[in-house]
Amino acid sequence: MKIKWFLLFAIIIMLTPIPAFAEQPSTMERLDDISDEALQMVKFHRYEDAKKMLDYFSDQFTSITGNEKPLTLDEVRIVHTSHDEAMEAAVSPTMKYEERINKLTKFRLVIDAIATNHQPLWTEMEDQIMTAFHQAKDAAINGDTPHFHSNFNTFLSLYNVIYPSMKIDVPVENIQRLDARIDFINEYRSQIVKDSKSQQELDALDTDLKNLFANMEEDQADPSIWWVIISTGSIIIMTLSYVGWRKYQGDKAMRKDRSRDQKD
Repeated sequence: MKIKWFLLFAIIIMLTPIPAFAEQPSTMERLDDISDEALQMVKFHRYEDAKKMLDYFSDQFTSITGNEKPLTLDEVRIVHTSHDEAMEAAVSPTMKYEERINKLTKFRLVIDAIATNHQPLWTEMEDQIMTAFHQAKDAAINGDTPHFHSNFNTFLSLYNVIYPSMKIDVPVENIQRLDARIDFINEYRSQIVKDSKSQQELDALDTDLKNLFANMEEDQADPSIWWVIISTGSIIIMTLSYVGWRKYQGDKAMRKDRSRDQKD
């Protein structure tokens, strides 16, 4: 009877969702929210409000880098550079709307990459980037120079948006390999279109880009998933161990009873 109750209790525990502990947002998470608000302001052409949000971000960021020092020097430099570009986009009287959005998005992605430990937002641009690149690659193979230039420029523009946040999450040797391939293709565009052998660089870059996003998906698993797996596995092991122990005790008692019967 006790075994049945124990098993019922264990099953209830396994089926009950594990409550997440309520945590106060970190300073970087709050700054992440501010960067998102600045981007939204620009999307709605509210440039003065975007400037105010960026000024507020600067004040808050200066205070945490001065007191807590949670970031590396490279991360601080990347944040400052992307913030300066975002501020330029907010105050410029002549900058085109699309360029403003790109600069604020770049800033937003940088802060997100620092604030989050898994699934950074910049990886969500994979489809856009790979589509532009594949269109450029197809144009080069077909000898279509105008479309190759147009699509490769689109690819470069999108890649530039995620580049600073990539530098936060991706090993430097991977970044350098991508830089070398992209620089070569960009410098020798006419040769890429005309020479099939040179087009092998497009294949190599295609592979490197796919690996870039695939590796991020593998490395950025949510830690809470492992907690659920470990907790559930521990309960199952504990249950099986208890059942096995009870069975052993029962068999032992039965053997003693048989031994007494034989003696009698």
